[in-house]
Amino acid sequence: MARNLLTIGFDADDTLWHNERFFQLTQERFAELLSDFTEPDHLMARLLDAERRNLGHYGFGIKGFVLSMIETAIEVTEERVPASVIRQLVDAGQEMLRHPIELLPHAREAVEKLATDHRLVLITKGDLLDQERKLAQSGLGELFDSVEIVSDKTPQTYARIFDASGGTDRALMVGNSLKSDVLPAIKVGAHGVYVPHSLTWALEQAEPPKTEPLYHHIDDLAGLAPLVQTLD
Repeated sequence: MARNLLTIGFDADDTLWHNERFFQLTQERFAELLSDFTEPDHLMARLLDAERRNLGHYGFGIKGFVLSMIETAIEVTEERVPASVIRQLVDAGQEMLRHPIELLPHAREAVEKLATDHRLVLITKGDLLDQERKLAQSGLGELFDSVEIVSDKTPQTYARIFDASGGTDRALMVGNSLKSDVLPAIKVGAHGVYVPHSLTWALEQAEPPKTEPLYHHIDDLAGLAPLVQTLD
């Protein structure tokens, strides 16, 4: 029997496994280290500005995050930040890169169930080596037909990936970011499934397109296979 959906794309960070909480913990440590120089709210606003400004230079991921923290520390201290603080920020980044992977609830079950009848593609952005490490540790790698580690998730990114797998009109993208996972996929004619996460980076937030027929919302990955079944 022919299926309406051929390809299912999965985001990785905070869709299949925890990620943002490690950034949040490091930011708390960052605020502690700079507490003698500025208030936490001001520091976080300056850091977010630096991250936004640096995306085109460093891309997404831990390395760019650490460089943005260092840049922010230099700015808010007017170049008086102690070398020991810079050292601790570098150490914090290296610790993030070593952190073990913890799958989100229902992640393995959802991927295993859908892998039997669909082509699965992992579509993630961030540091190449770090994303490869996390996928290897997750134990999910063998369930995906292909893995795409991209610099950014744009409509053109999804069109390229899904066109090579049977067409955007027979594809579905699932993730926790409306901005990166859902809206650009819908724009090229694929289904977009939003799975909210309690922690979402400010630069990934957007308004849900509630009146868009290709838009879907599920509370967690336990609802993904039943949704796919209705679309098949």
